[in-house]
Amino acid sequence: MTELQAIRIGTRESALALYQARAVAAALEKKGARTRLVEISSDGDVDLHTPLYEMGIQGIFTKSLDIALLDKRIDIAVHSAKDIPTKLAKGLRLCAVLKRGSPLDCLVLPTTKASIDFNKTNKIATSSLRRKSQWLARYPKDVLESFRGNIQTRLKKLDQSEWDGAIFAQAAMERLGITSHTFITLDWMLPAPAQGAIAVVCRDDDAEMNETTAAIHDVDTGLCVDAERDFLAALHGGCAVPIAAYATLEKSELRFRGNIFSYEGDRKCEVDLKFPLSQAAEAGERAAAEVLRTGGEPILRTFRPA
Repeated sequence: MTELQAIRIGTRESALALYQARAVAAALEKKGARTRLVEISSDGDVDLHTPLYEMGIQGIFTKSLDIALLDKRIDIAVHSAKDIPTKLAKGLRLCAVLKRGSPLDCLVLPTTKASIDFNKTNKIATSSLRRKSQWLARYPKDVLESFRGNIQTRLKKLDQSEWDGAIFAQAAMERLGITSHTFITLDWMLPAPAQGAIAVVCRDDDAEMNETTAAIHDVDTGLCVDAERDFLAALHGGCAVPIAAYATLEKSELRFRGNIFSYEGDRKCEVDLKFPLSQAAEAGERAAAEVLRTGGEPILRTFRPA
């Protein structure tokens, strides 16, 4: 790539995806690079009706960008880190993550409401099996409804429905500066592995892009995201299994919290472990082994084909 050539950044077309791509572009431009965005449709944006856990496809939001990368139509791809499969397409690698935003989920209320009564039976919308199972574990009498779409589409559906609220990633609400709706941070709900992090993927053999993106990589976020993704990989999880993980750096340790719930939220297995930073690379796999050892295996089997 010559000095005058711009780095072609592949992105989905949604407002949130474009925000994330522009954040990566801004970080690269601060390092002296030139960039341009290339918008690409994804299968996950086309089918807005089937719940993610029923689609049976890993990388539903990344596949189109993977193809564009491998075809060399783009130089890098930007994703929500939680959408990237634990096993990337051959020839690709996760080369950088930006400093993490909020990893938490939040309950968004319709514009007609400023509060919610958690003591009554509520109707709550979410496309995530992880969110559904954790919500039902806490509020077993509530009714959970599925819905899909980009942030604006889902907010519109929420306002046009009889739902009492819907669960969103708080980072998405904050990044898009949405102030039209009241939202409540769900600090008790463990997030999806790598939630809140913006990730960059490039080709393995593209030495220039690997070196360029290394300059914008946040090491601390990378340690935590890698541990969470290793946990997910070791449990062979995806959208079809309600697995949650959250790693944080606390002084000289990595704290790892992870769990798996049954579909209806009536069974769970969870861990809360601390590792010295020298063992951070092993944290995800060791936490997964502990989950399996302490009761997670029977729960996992309920999500596997007989």
